[in-house]
Amino acid sequence: MDQSGARNEAATAADPLRVMVVDDSAVIRGLIIRALETDPEIKVVASVGDGQMALNAVQRQPIDVIVLDIEMPVMDGISALPKLIEASPGTKVIMASTLTVRNAEISLKAMAAGAADYVPKPSTREIHGAETFKRELIGKVKAWGAVARKTTRQRPRPVVTTPARPAPKATPATIRTREMPAQFRPEVIAIGSSTGGPQALFEVLSHLGRGQVGQPILITQHMPATFTTILADHISRQCGLSAREAVDAEPLVGGRCYIAPGDYHMTVETRPGGPVLRLNQEPPENFCRPAVDPMLRSLAAGFAGRVLTVILTGMGQDGLKGCRVIAEAGGVVIAQDEGTSVVWGMPGAVSHAGLANAVLPLKEIGPFIRRLAQARSAA
Repeated sequence: MDQSGARNEAATAADPLRVMVVDDSAVIRGLIIRALETDPEIKVVASVGDGQMALNAVQRQPIDVIVLDIEMPVMDGISALPKLIEASPGTKVIMASTLTVRNAEISLKAMAAGAADYVPKPSTREIHGAETFKRELIGKVKAWGAVARKTTRQRPRPVVTTPARPAPKATPATIRTREMPAQFRPEVIAIGSSTGGPQALFEVLSHLGRGQVGQPILITQHMPATFTTILADHISRQCGLSAREAVDAEPLVGGRCYIAPGDYHMTVETRPGGPVLRLNQEPPENFCRPAVDPMLRSLAAGFAGRVLTVILTGMGQDGLKGCRVIAEAGGVVIAQDEGTSVVWGMPGAVSHAGLANAVLPLKEIGPFIRRLAQARSAA
């Protein structure tokens, strides 16, 4: 069945993104719709109360993005997810859930099953004035909607069977990379990511587990509290790394992966006995807490030019100022390329500023990190 694909073909980049909101609460549906339609580039074309109604709707009309609740009667979001993906392969699904451990776990499992992203859903009391939620929701809908449009435009093209590995998208001619420092020996690895980040992190970290690297790995992923706890658990199980949510005053241990907790900036403080993690709730930076910039500034101060920084897919420019400090200290910066990024905001800002030593496709980043990290051990 590809009727939805044919319908999607009629859309142009100038048309508003077509969104369906699926939630059993009429109040929540109405509030989400009003939030989305404050942006003229978004049009809510369907609003339904359960997964079966969503499946019927997606078969009747073209939809770019579905905002899908988890807990609903008749057919819940998790049961509906694979059916929606099968019925309309180009449509992107963003899971919406309240902030509970169970729902965070379900949301990450849903992404592994084909959902594009998640958004934490505020309660009916919190949503009035939840500007952070509104900004995140609109940003993710627009980012994934653009991917959906690109996917459906490309669908009719002939399938290429060779070569087995497609050539990576060339780095734009305007992007200039810095020369790699001679005999670079990283003492710590730092990763920043946002929209599309969980999937990118799993890909990158799969190359660094099971004793492949001896450096501590610090990760700031734009995520709310509760979700970061579950993310650390998924990284441990899927990537073979000892990953945990960071704890204030915890010493850095080589080979361990530390995730910045939701709503806390994660930094490093140098002490006589060695570096320790520090958590704080200072004001958000780049509209984010946790933010990448505070982490990178502290690492540059504590490790000078021995920091290997990676900026993965994400909206905005978080990490740009921090990467500038890392580069000035003599560290190395790797940015994900545009062709494999869901949103080339964060890595694009770093690349356009000339701060990256390499701009790489996602699948090449993990092996690249591993080679640099293992060079220290061989020295």
